[in-house]
Amino acid sequence: MNAVLVRYTTRPDTAEENQRLIEQVFAELHATGPAGLRYATFRLDDGVSFVHVVGLDDDVDPLQQTAAFGEFRTGIRQRVVGQIEPAEATLVGAYRFLV
Repeated sequence: MNAVLVRYTTRPDTAEENQRLIEQVFAELHATGPAGLRYATFRLDDGVSFVHVVGLDDDVDPLQQTAAFGEFRTGIRQRVVGQIEPAEATLVGAYRFLV
């Protein structure tokens, strides 16, 4: 399984909008049920930092195909302070998480 972690910090005045857009992505994913995708998003305790964890069974990323994710990506640079930090990751172990 390929995995990508993405971490970023939003401006305080855009954190709620960012969460709303993420929730729309999950609503679409639950409605369409794309295969080969595992996805979780966390909002950290500072209230403005987010971490996305994406697991893919192969090189095809169904998340990129969703309308809600396209809407989420639109304007992300205006919502974020600093850099968006993606990192490829290798799963070492998990318990009832993304597997």
